[in-house]
Formats: sequence, C-alpha cells, structure tokens
Amino acid sequence: MSTLPSNGKRYVLVTAAYNEERHIGRLIESIIAQTVRPLLWVIVSDGSTDRTDEIVHRYAVDLGFIELHRIDEDHPRNFAAQVHAINRGLAILKRLDYQFIGNVDADISFDPGYFSDLLKVFAAEQRLGLAGGSICEMQEGEFRLRPLNRESSVAHAVQLFRRECFESLGGAYIPLPYGGPDWYAVVKSRMNGWRVRSIPELNAFHHRPPTSTSGWVRASFRQGRMDYSLGTHPLFEMLRLMRRVQSGPILLRASARLAGFIFSYLTAERRMVSREFIRFLRKEELRRLRQFFK
Repeated sequence: MSTLPSNGKRYVLVTAAYNEERHIGRLIESIIAQTVRPLLWVIVSDGSTDRTDEIVHRYAVDLGFIELHRIDEDHPRNFAAQVHAINRGLAILKRLDYQFIGNVDADISFDPGYFSDLLKVFAAEQRLGLAGGSICEMQEGEFRLRPLNRESSVAHAVQLFRRECFESLGGAYIPLPYGGPDWYAVVKSRMNGWRVRSIPELNAFHHRPPTSTSGWVRASFRQGRMDYSLGTHPLFEMLRLMRRVQSGPILLRASARLAGFIFSYLTAERRMVSREFIRFLRKEELRRLRQFFK
C-alpha cells in the first residue's frame, strides 16, 4: 500500500479525458501502482460518449483518492476545451492542503517509482517550480525517448508544479486559440523566477498512435500560428525549423509550421500574451541563438 512521503510533501493531480476508454484504464493502473499516491486525483470527463466514465467510476468506487467529475454542457471541441476541463479539476483541488499540483494526460503511463523520484528532485531543489519526466514513444516496437525532448521544457502531459509556482501563474492554465498553455506555463514560470526542468531519467510513456501525415500537416500549420501567438522571434522560428528539416515527413511538417507562422505574421494576428511575456521569451531565444552560433 502506498503512503505519503515521509517529508510530508503531498501532491494532487488532474486529468482531462474525452473518449479515452482505450487509454484511461492503463493510466489509472499506473497511478494505483505508484509507491507514493496522490492525495486526490480529479479526472474530468469532458462529455465523453464512450466507456470513459464507466471505467473511471469503477475505480473511484473502491479508491478514495480518485474523483470523477463530468462536464455535460455543450462547447466547441477546440484547443481551449481541454484547458477548460483541466481548470475545472484544478478548481476542485484548491480546497486541499498540498505542496504540488500536476496535470497528467489520459494516454500516459508511468513506472511505479515515478512520482516518488520526482518529489525527491523537488525536495533537493527548492527553486524548482515545474518539473516532469521525459516523454517516450513507441518506435520500432519499443519505447524510446522522443527526439524533441528538452531538459529546459516540460511536456504538458506530465507537468508537476510546486504550489507557489502554479499560484504565481494565476492558479490555472490559460486557454489559447492555437494551443500552447504548457509552453506559456514553462516560460512564465521562469519569468517569475522559478526553475523548470525535465528529468531525463524519469520516463513517461505515451501510448496514443501517431497521427496521419495529413493530420501532422494540419497540426504543424496550427503550431506555427501558436508560435506566432506566443511571440516567438521570427529569426528564432526560422532557424529552429531549419535545424529540424531533413527530408520526407519532417520536411513537410517543418514547412507547414513555418507557413502557419508566416500566415499569422502577414495577417498581424492579435497575440494573447503580454508584451512583458514576449520580451522575456525573445530574450531567452536570442540568448540560445547566440549560444548556437558560438
């Protein structure tokens, strides 16, 4: 039976799930198996029409730390929908006494010691405000680290915040028209003086099958618009994508992302972030560019 850490550090989790019957059971089993379980885990079913609610409810009946919350009202199925669902769960968790709060995607799983080890990293680094494991995806029949993992950034699927850090962000994720609430949280946390780190030794296994080529092209075009909306410097955007360009699908996806960025740039779309945020982001990007050219 898992217990709370001896140092008294408690964590809570939220998961937004929409028709996740293929994956949610695996995630729940991996959280049950943790050597240190969450104080409370709120799973928000965002109008699911499959067996998601049934699966979660079956576990919640027997396990006191899982709570199912359902959203029934109609709303657009866009990139803000998941954020609104997560924020519903976060609002429920605010009443509790905890030190860490995290988001976990429904198609992820972990080894049993994942959260115990992650809490130890937080305990050793008092200015660490946001951390998580490294995403692994299935390649040629085995899980391998995703090539685009970076130690300076934590994927949305596994973001765990120190409570003070998350409250400095306003205590909620920001719904953005083209996505990127995780990226915003990463940059804003550093802007507020907190350290952000992905832990290479901690694996988070991503189980959703790859998107089709046409789906990747649409997603990449949207990501280019996301980059613009968050204030990415045009020079940084071009050089970052040039480094990824090789051939085949990678070339197509990078080209689509650049096209999305240029489209938003030429149409002068209104950005949803502050000028202070953009200045801080571009300062970081220009520093990385200088390091690259050196």
